[in-house]
Amino acid sequence: MLAETICSAVSAAGLGIAAVTAYRKRFLAATRIAAYSLVPVGLVLTGVVEWVSGMVFRPTVWIGFGLLGLAWVLFMTTRAVERRGVGRAEKPPKPAGGAPGREAVAPGASVPSLGTGGRQGAEPAPAAAPADDFSDIEAILKKHGI
Repeated sequence: MLAETICSAVSAAGLGIAAVTAYRKRFLAATRIAAYSLVPVGLVLTGVVEWVSGMVFRPTVWIGFGLLGLAWVLFMTTRAVERRGVGRAEKPPKPAGGAPGREAVAPGASVPSLGTGGRQGAEPAPAAAPADDFSDIEAILKKHGI
């Protein structure tokens, strides 16, 4: 009963503000304010306010929300532990001699394609000086006559 009275008072105040706004020749804003002020009365008439107020003031509802929150915390905790690998079982040991088909197809495939050129043990090229960074651009510009 109290919630319905408060919603009606809020709607009446909103409609009063909308009337003052319309009096000041701001019709678009007045229409928007009137629309917002009719929402609480609409919620009262549809029964949503009674349903919400009945839900808010019952302790069993709050216990249910608490249990839902606890379940969510437990789910998130298990996901975090699982991602860190704490709860994982250890990997089984490899058989002696290695299992066929378990080795990498191309052992050198993890070597980057740029840099060493696929040669293992080759030293990386020395870093170019900052002045040489624009040499490619200069060559392209000269090629086009710029």
